[in-house]
Amino acid sequence: MKVQRNGRNFTVEVTADGEGVVSHAGAALLAGTSDRVGLTRALSRNLAPMRCRRGAHDPGRVVRDLAVMLASGGSHLSDLRAVRDQEPLFGAVASDATAWRTVEAIARDPELLGALRGARREAREGAWAAGAQPEGPLFVDLDPTLIEAGSEKQGAAGTFKGGYGFHPVLAFLDRPADACGGEPLAGLLRPGNAGANTVADQIEVAEEALEQLPADVAAEAEIVLRFDSAGATHGLLDWAREGRIRFTVGFDLTEPVREAIARIPDRCWASALAQDGGRRGNGEVAEATDLIDLSGWPQGSRLIVRRERPHPGAQFSFTDSDGHRFQAILTDRDGGVAELERDHRARARCEDRIRCAKQMGLELLPFSDFEMNAVWIELVLIAGALVAWADLLVLRGELSGLEPKRLRYRALHTAGRLGFHARRATLRLERRWPWAEELTAAFARLGQLPAPAG
Repeated sequence: MKVQRNGRNFTVEVTADGEGVVSHAGAALLAGTSDRVGLTRALSRNLAPMRCRRGAHDPGRVVRDLAVMLASGGSHLSDLRAVRDQEPLFGAVASDATAWRTVEAIARDPELLGALRGARREAREGAWAAGAQPEGPLFVDLDPTLIEAGSEKQGAAGTFKGGYGFHPVLAFLDRPADACGGEPLAGLLRPGNAGANTVADQIEVAEEALEQLPADVAAEAEIVLRFDSAGATHGLLDWAREGRIRFTVGFDLTEPVREAIARIPDRCWASALAQDGGRRGNGEVAEATDLIDLSGWPQGSRLIVRRERPHPGAQFSFTDSDGHRFQAILTDRDGGVAELERDHRARARCEDRIRCAKQMGLELLPFSDFEMNAVWIELVLIAGALVAWADLLVLRGELSGLEPKRLRYRALHTAGRLGFHARRATLRLERRWPWAEELTAAFARLGQLPAPAG
């Protein structure tokens, strides 16, 4: 093998006598974030009944290490070795068999599954108290997604797209003002043939998502439930109204809706808004509440319609009229029509959160057992939360707001040399690595975060 330096070729001699080299130095940032926001301690305390003897691995640490592994790119339980082989950074890491038994024990005991979720809620309280609390309304986005299964798995079934696998519903907190984009809140694993508009499933996920919000913040903030047209069900919206939760959901273009749109005067259409508040070059909005009977929906519901010219080459559908493509939303929020429609359109960011989750373990459910795969989804949610909290609290500049693959390249998979001297440990990063200074500053900010209370 040859390399170049200063224009000269050098033949490389490879030896196996190096010391202190660690290949996933940046991943320690996630483990440290878990410790600082109180996640590690909450997991250890809540899962303490699983620990049979003092010398055994702490189940809370096992869960934390699994979450770090997923955030670092792992997709199977055996990928935990990538963390285990970095013992100087992460300490003693459980074997694959121990990790499997931990997941199985949680899957078999609903109380342990609740304890796992409770630890994540406590950690969110710690993260928000440390400076990660969002401002403004809290938009909770619900969205189902498909996960393919390549083999026989319990609960897998045919999907509406002709595939085979699962159809979970996920919930995310949208954070448009922050680089991280949002936080994962809840997830419900379902068979592949489960419907997108199953009210009981929607309510279950929404309730779990609300339980993840710190109680003091949720009591004061406006909470808005956001969903596509699958959320336009009487059961879900009545539930939201009873809980004093605002809603904004997509609405099907039924015949009465199309007739109402046709009666909207041209003068009532106003320019749609972009996410930065500026006017969009293509797109207009109007309100059709007074032109249609909404008495069957929660009192105060409003119907808002958007029209736009399709892009060149787009195929028209039967709901398109007069050269326009239409979309409708149903909401009970107060405010201007353009602002409400813009807020609803921001729901598309939920797709970004799902894509990132699939890069952190959601793309493949590794177990044949349904309940164990449900626990796996909980681990994916923890991994996503750790990445979001690290972004909010310690990552800045070109290390902030990255999708998982780029974050791994720039930070999490950065190699370093760990040295020990005079009871001190020093992690040295390659000084010519483009993001070495920013990663060093991130570790410094991590060290300045307050220790978890209690």
